[in-house]
Amino acid sequence: MRGLSQRVKAMKPSATVAVNARALELRRQGVDLVALTAGEPDFDTPEHVKEAARRALAQGKTKYAPPAGIPELREAVAEKFRRENGLDVRPEETIVTVGGKQALFNLFQAILDPGDEVIVLAPYWVSYPEMVRFAGGVPVEVATLPEEGFVPDPERVKRAITPRTKALVVNSPNNPTGAVYPEEVLKALAELAQAHDFYLISDEIYEHLIYEGAHFSPGRVAPERTITVNGAAKAFAMTGWRIGYACGPKEVIKAMADVSSQSTTSPDTIAQWATLEALTNQEASRAFVEMAREAYRRRRDLLLAGLAQIGLKAVRPQGAFYVLMDTAPLAEDEVKAAERLLEAGVAVVPGTDFAAFGHVRLSYATSEENLKKALERFARVLERV
Repeated sequence: MRGLSQRVKAMKPSATVAVNARALELRRQGVDLVALTAGEPDFDTPEHVKEAARRALAQGKTKYAPPAGIPELREAVAEKFRRENGLDVRPEETIVTVGGKQALFNLFQAILDPGDEVIVLAPYWVSYPEMVRFAGGVPVEVATLPEEGFVPDPERVKRAITPRTKALVVNSPNNPTGAVYPEEVLKALAELAQAHDFYLISDEIYEHLIYEGAHFSPGRVAPERTITVNGAAKAFAMTGWRIGYACGPKEVIKAMADVSSQSTTSPDTIAQWATLEALTNQEASRAFVEMAREAYRRRRDLLLAGLAQIGLKAVRPQGAFYVLMDTAPLAEDEVKAAERLLEAGVAVVPGTDFAAFGHVRLSYATSEENLKKALERFARVLERV
């Protein structure tokens, strides 16, 4: 046997998944641990969504679905993009996937040839560059800076464009920074995509979790160049249901569906019917989203105030449910800081794989009680240091 492929050997496992798994294992062993690791709502899936899944089971809706998703859900996704994002989308320009992650993975497989460049704004979600490399592409990092609120500078992006640039990935609200990109910045990035003939990939999975500012979909500016990715996971606390969706140029969406047809076949059928309920029962879903958003806002404010009180710095996030905390007072680098915090009973994610050096990512998708415990333990570590 000649062993594993070089592309698999080169792929790094997800740092966030690995750290969260370690935290869960320590908890199972009885360790008193506060985990600020998971990018996952701590609320249960809304009851109206779970009831829709029960109905689907009772009605025998348990067979294979088309690779791009059941027609009813594709229509609801198109309507969602029209209603909430101002995008002129038809059902055939949408796809339903096994989470937002598969939408991105399929997209890179569909558009990239070896050597194609994809601009990623750092700090970034850990999976973007790995997906690009797996598809044969080359990730090109463009920094966003803490002193600028981690908002991208379109001129800095422009300087990174080359004849091999195939796409730019934008994630607003952002994981891991929590930054919400202003409309004028997103418009400028969309205009760059038009002017230089590359794709704009807009990951909008956290769009319903904004506390200051407003969400803007750049697909409104460059619809023929933009693929908009979203999903049910964050807004409706449906992470385990694994339903994502995207819209974009018809030929790109078809290519993404072709990738699904040779890999997953289709997303889970029952989960699709449940997501249809989440998107179409707007009154019940809106009430859930507003409840969750207000809870996250309170937690964010509690965490930021507590960090400031004990002398730890963080850029104020405007959306999502993450804080990037400066680790300089805790250790010489972010990995050592994360180790010290773990020893004190708090699990966090080092910023290394996010290209957020000198920071750790804290998720406040947990209870206020847990956040208070974490702050007490942060203070004890600072005292020892």
